[in-house]
Amino acid sequence: MTNVNEVPADKLIETLANKLKEENIVKPPEWSEFVKTGSHAERPPQNDDWWYERCASLLRKVYLHGPIGLSDLQDFYGGKKKIKFAKRHQRSAGQSAIRKPLQQLESAGFIEKKELKGRIISGKGMSLIDKTSAVILKELAENNSELKRYV
Repeated sequence: MTNVNEVPADKLIETLANKLKEENIVKPPEWSEFVKTGSHAERPPQNDDWWYERCASLLRKVYLHGPIGLSDLQDFYGGKKKIKFAKRHQRSAGQSAIRKPLQQLESAGFIEKKELKGRIISGKGMSLIDKTSAVILKELAENNSELKRYV
């Protein structure tokens, strides 16, 4: 059985985002068009489908990093903020752009909350990611003869 570690992250996130969008599993809120993703960002995301990509990325992060809390995810999605003439300083990402997608994924049944430990991937979420990984690996194997021996 294939898993997340065997496929490129960008292809997995892109495919999962398309699947979440097509099946209307998550829905971006009205404010998502205008909000920055954190204090380190200078402008809002330029991609119109950034909400779906964030949800797919969160699914992958929760799958890989096991029970994980909101503050850890803030650090993952944070970045460096330019401060006039000083060195750049690390800033955490905004909580709302992480918490709301997590809540939507919880209501869809892909993520579960463990009390005092954080969030973990559910069986439904794990099967979605594993099946998507298998499809991506097959596509890569068809396009690249070197990967055929791994499938």
